[in-house]
Amino acid sequence: PAVKKGSGLFARLKSGLSKTRKILTTDIDELFLGKKIVDDDMIEDLEELLITSDMGVQTTMDIMERISGKRSRIAGAGELKRVLKEEILTYFDALPEPPPRSAAKPHVIMVVGVNGVGKTTTIGKLAAHESKKGRKVLIAAADTFRAAAIEQISIWAERAGAEIVRHKDNADPAAVAYDGIEAAISRGADTVYVDTAGRLHTKVNLMEEIKKIQRTLAKRLSDAPHEVLLVLDATTGQNALSQAKMFNEALGITGIALTKLDGTAKGGIVVSICSELNIPLKYIGVGEGVEDLQPFDPKQFVEALF
Repeated sequence: PAVKKGSGLFARLKSGLSKTRKILTTDIDELFLGKKIVDDDMIEDLEELLITSDMGVQTTMDIMERISGKRSRIAGAGELKRVLKEEILTYFDALPEPPPRSAAKPHVIMVVGVNGVGKTTTIGKLAAHESKKGRKVLIAAADTFRAAAIEQISIWAERAGAEIVRHKDNADPAAVAYDGIEAAISRGADTVYVDTAGRLHTKVNLMEEIKKIQRTLAKRLSDAPHEVLLVLDATTGQNALSQAKMFNEALGITGIALTKLDGTAKGGIVVSICSELNIPLKYIGVGEGVEDLQPFDPKQFVEALF
């Protein structure tokens, strides 16, 4: 049997990208049937394949323009895939490095995103990874407008061996965030995750509410939050991009966690996000389990894509 690269993680990543791989590999192989060279029709078909895989129109056009320039040297499907991999990797290589973990204790990570993207679950999984490294973790449940969110994050905190700071439903989110930092300092926590609302029931502007949390964190700990992690749902495709732009303008996102790359989503969205946003993609989620949230590895991703 073929050797699995790395571990079960690669296998899970591959299965998460199965839909896209079918579009990109099977169809590219078919493009070359009975042809020796890359002609105009093939360029057009390939353009369509990339857009279908959620790579976005602008990114696709850029990639195709560069491939057109090299087409005299591309013989066969295998060579075309190799050139495509190279082109896609350039987007990942161009991304800024995620900021290194601050020496600050506690290290504060504010987690944002609209409801339904898997924010709470992502925090739970990250907390579990941190605990495993022997760090003391605290979660501030500042999504106070959804009772279910506080219950859910409490269950995750317990599973992850993390402490939790929570107030009653509808409490002021910024107050919960403030108390979270306070508790983290007095209890000697290493890492704090601050959950935030993804939608408000009132007419209050969501971004203003989250900015207020951001300011409150800085009041208690001058350089906090050290990271602002945006959680996006890969299945929402290009819609995830417009969410990212909105959150980034308001808050200055330092990293992205992309969830639900588990078969239903099209993997091209990863390329699209990286090419259009210039924000480091830190984690991808390829399934339900704690281990299914992995640090993003561009080379492995591109291998799995084809």
